Amino acid sequence: MSKKEVIAILYGGKSGEHEVSLRSACSVYHHIDRSIYVPLLIGISRDGRWYLQPETDIPGDTEILPLAEDEEALVSALPGTGLICKGRQLDIDVVFPVLHGTNGEDGTVQGLLEICNLPYVGAGILGSSLSMDKAAAKEIWAARGLPVVPFIRVDGDAFSSSDLWDEKLKQLKDSFTPPLFIKPVRAGSSVGVSRVEGWDALNTALEDALRYDTAALVEPAVNGREIECSVIGNFHTRSFPPGEILPSHSFYDYEAKYIDPDGAALLLPADIDDETAAEVRRIAEEAYRTAGVEGMARVDFFVDRDRGGIFLNEINTIPGFTSISMFPRMCEAGGLPYSELIREMIELGRERFEKRSRCVYSIMNPGGSV
Repeated sequence: MSKKEVIAILYGGKSGEHEVSLRSACSVYHHIDRSIYVPLLIGISRDGRWYLQPETDIPGDTEILPLAEDEEALVSALPGTGLICKGRQLDIDVVFPVLHGTNGEDGTVQGLLEICNLPYVGAGILGSSLSMDKAAAKEIWAARGLPVVPFIRVDGDAFSSSDLWDEKLKQLKDSFTPPLFIKPVRAGSSVGVSRVEGWDALNTALEDALRYDTAALVEPAVNGREIECSVIGNFHTRSFPPGEILPSHSFYDYEAKYIDPDGAALLLPADIDDETAAEVRRIAEEAYRTAGVEGMARVDFFVDRDRGGIFLNEINTIPGFTSISMFPRMCEAGGLPYSELIREMIELGRERFEKRSRCVYSIMNPGGSV
């Protein structure tokens, strides 16, 4: 019998989405195929310290992974080698980061794992960092001819300077008419996102968004249906039937997603015609490739209720993995069950690692000459 592979599940994290990660990672832990893999849990505290978790069976009805912060089980990274705990190298075949938002989806942990020479699941450094920056991603998509909602970026320094802010406010008023959406440029799960009905509420909304990032995005509200599409793959991509979010709140905010049990209904497949669904999938795959994403992503759209136009909203490179999350549910609706999805994600991570490992990083030949 072949040896089971050790999959290190990274969860928690120094992020506003810490609790979401605990739920997503718990779901991954319960669905990973134990006949092939051995899960190794590494929890990251709110202050960013990594802890190897005790070996214990977590009951199947548990929805949130516990996170023990034992100072004797601190994990450190050794460049070129891997992860170290209690003076020994941890036996890890592939790392599965289940970390949402800052320090998880933004390329930082991906860079660390690259330096440690460890294969990992999901997008690489570039795809992660670019996708996390909503403004940068939309600029690249627009340059590629993909449809995005108009936006204006507001840097925190400009907002805090009266002269610069007067100029930026004039630009906003010349370009948009409320209602508006204000959101941090680099945050997820609708953290720090506000809808404002008039200009008098703009400053308060920007102050809130700038608590979570150094820049904010201002966009006109679209009278749109919220459509999502799962995409997986490295060089070759595969999309799945789109789903639809039906929020009971004014928009699909953090509370609607994770706190209010009646915050939203999830319609799968989305109630859209075949032509629109096909176009959503085409744009989703194009947006995925254009942003340099690998492994997996959930691509979010608005379908305009008034004109029927399709608009790219954002891309999430580590989407929610809870039992009710749209990403795994859309994959399952398209013929890829949860446990098989996890297995495919692991294989895609290994495939990318092996491909990169074949690259040559020195122009010196064995004899020492160029």
